[in-house]
Amino acid sequence: METAIEKARVLLEALPYIRRFQGRTFVIKYGGHAMIAPELKDSFARDVCLLKYIGVNVVVVHGGGPQISAALKRSNIQSRFVDGLRVTDDDAMEVVEMVLAGSINQDIVSLICRHGGRAVGLSGKDDGFILAEKSPPMVTRDGEEVDMGRVGEVRHVTPDVVVELMRAGFIPVIAPIGVDTDGASLNLNADTAAGKVAEALRAEKLILLTDIEGVRGADGAFLSSLSASVARDLIAQRVIDGGMIPKIECALDAIDGGVRKVHVLDGRKPHAVLLEIFTDSGMGTEIVRLAKT
Repeated sequence: METAIEKARVLLEALPYIRRFQGRTFVIKYGGHAMIAPELKDSFARDVCLLKYIGVNVVVVHGGGPQISAALKRSNIQSRFVDGLRVTDDDAMEVVEMVLAGSINQDIVSLICRHGGRAVGLSGKDDGFILAEKSPPMVTRDGEEVDMGRVGEVRHVTPDVVVELMRAGFIPVIAPIGVDTDGASLNLNADTAAGKVAEALRAEKLILLTDIEGVRGADGAFLSSLSASVARDLIAQRVIDGGMIPKIECALDAIDGGVRKVHVLDGRKPHAVLLEIFTDSGMGTEIVRLAKT
């Protein structure tokens, strides 16, 4: 009886949010442990299908770091990272594209379809919708200048193909591969790609699934909500560091670009997306333009 009452309470709590978000667009960056553990993969697919059923336009942009690292290791190609970005030479790019736009993308599409959704896989090369250019060399904290190779920076997103897929009832599943003006593939940070797609679509929400609870302050305390200015301060203070830097920077760019809210969620928790969106307490960190008063 208590379980039934609790389920009813959750449904009633979710109703105002369901009405509010009908017809809105959510861009979800899917990555981390949520892409590996079978029960979490199923949980994610069900969440995405439910959002689509209740009238939310869902776009999935996925990562694949661990799978890429494993494939590179099998090919005897060493992985190196600078500020959370993978150095990608020509040989590594072939592997990256094969893994991201091939096996991972199609696995996600199949998973969503198996749970009743209609999904279509694509990368930024399809219709040339994510135009990118080669990133300039990066400088490490030790002062070393590193050529990032075939790592790209997004210059423009033309989301027509994504919009048409959503209008036709599909869930677009996007691999973070960009294309330059010569038609060459470029490896994009998945968080950054998701943020730029969210900007182009004027999304209501950008949701970043991670392997951490959320953002913590300088004192180590969990932050359920923070303003863009506070997030920038945490980066400057190196409280936010390493692989979280591009994640939070893409969140800030998305907010500046018109996305209303960005949510950083622990993808290791089942149904993290639904719990954050449709409950008053939430479960992750939301980043907004201005602090709550």
